[in-house]
Amino acid sequence: MPDCAVDDRPLDLKALSASMAEGCKPEAAFRIGAEHEKFGFRHGSLAPVAYYGPDGVEALLNGLKRFGWTPVMEAREDGGQTMIGLERANDTGGVANISLEPGGQFELSGAPLETIHQICAETGKHLKETKAVADELGLGFLGMGFTPLWTRDEIPVMPKGRYKIMRAYMPKVGGLGLDMMFRTCTVQANLDFSSEADMVAKFRTSLALQPVATALFANSPFIEGKPTGWLSSRARVWTDTDPDRTGMLDFVFKDGFGFDSYAKYALDVPMYFVKRNGLYLDASGKSFRAFMAGELDVLPGEKPTEKDWVDHLSTIFPEVRLKTYLEMRGADCGPQTSICALPALWVGIFYDADALAAAWDLCKDWTIQERGALRLDAARIGLKAKVAGRSLQDVAKDMVAIARGGLKRRAQFNGDMLDETVFLNTLEETADSGLTPADRLLELYNGPWQGDVRPVFDHLAY
Repeated sequence: MPDCAVDDRPLDLKALSASMAEGCKPEAAFRIGAEHEKFGFRHGSLAPVAYYGPDGVEALLNGLKRFGWTPVMEAREDGGQTMIGLERANDTGGVANISLEPGGQFELSGAPLETIHQICAETGKHLKETKAVADELGLGFLGMGFTPLWTRDEIPVMPKGRYKIMRAYMPKVGGLGLDMMFRTCTVQANLDFSSEADMVAKFRTSLALQPVATALFANSPFIEGKPTGWLSSRARVWTDTDPDRTGMLDFVFKDGFGFDSYAKYALDVPMYFVKRNGLYLDASGKSFRAFMAGELDVLPGEKPTEKDWVDHLSTIFPEVRLKTYLEMRGADCGPQTSICALPALWVGIFYDADALAAAWDLCKDWTIQERGALRLDAARIGLKAKVAGRSLQDVAKDMVAIARGGLKRRAQFNGDMLDETVFLNTLEETADSGLTPADRLLELYNGPWQGDVRPVFDHLAY
């Protein structure tokens, strides 16, 4: 979902917190945002897709303009412009965006919508349009959390200014940051809060339970054609990307947490860049606090604006992220059913008071150590993990059941008089069986696929 409108007025510390608090809205105005990334590949060779060329990513973006998408352009240092995405307004005034991740992962950031039915319809329309153009170019798209075949060096780099800066900085702060940039894909749900207290309750509950989502959606057991020993190789990467801007944010569970606490945390996360006149200035590793004092060496004497703060917040990557809404960031991408299931899971919990209270009861007594261990175990062994003496499978069953109750009470029906609980069926099956999507892929790899990962490009193609 897009952030609140921003301007170029200089900020003070109070304004940093206020900019996030602007997201507070009445429950009747709550909306749902869904995002998902996917890997493009060439039919036949299964190779990744470069940006330029008659059958590259740029050609794909140009082809999608026939469906009413308009280009998003970025200035280059040579004075030219590069198309880095597309946008399209819907009939309710919301705006959806198509954007490019560093390795060409193709992302839909959907418009804010009222129901999961609308979310799934929007996703289906996007996938249909994308497939129509991709088929003409000999391209396909794969829904997984980590590319199962390509080495990092095989993946083309997309021509976006911020990625050049990040690419140089990542190896300085973690061992797997470049893998995060170039070889992972996620599905994400963005949800609203009504007040600071509501934000705190939702942040704590979703952050504690994010490893459950990681397990339920685990869908990346391969790297470079072989099993990794992790069911979510994407989640594994996030544990060694950059400790300054990732993780489970233990301070969220401390007394007194609120907008001010998150603002102070974000102030101490090193910067990546500042954008001026359409160009990215390298501020990697620099202090936003110094920027606030007019002491940023790349812009001496200049102080940040609200837009700079919004940009900075977008470069922080915890398992749950606060902007003017909360972003659920713990899941691997997968088939269309999983793209619809993730927002359904969190809407069922967030947008019903009884469900939110019941979900907090599941995890409120977990310790910092248990939450940290669960993050790793969920990524490695999925629903076989344990937390506070319980199997994660049992916790997942309870979590899905709580979400189902919340969605049922929401009573949002489609034209066939089906409510939103239908989107939880795939998660219910996973929780009941104890087998994640990654477990199923490993069964195929060790069975019918005879140790060859390439059939996954058919199995999980959109």
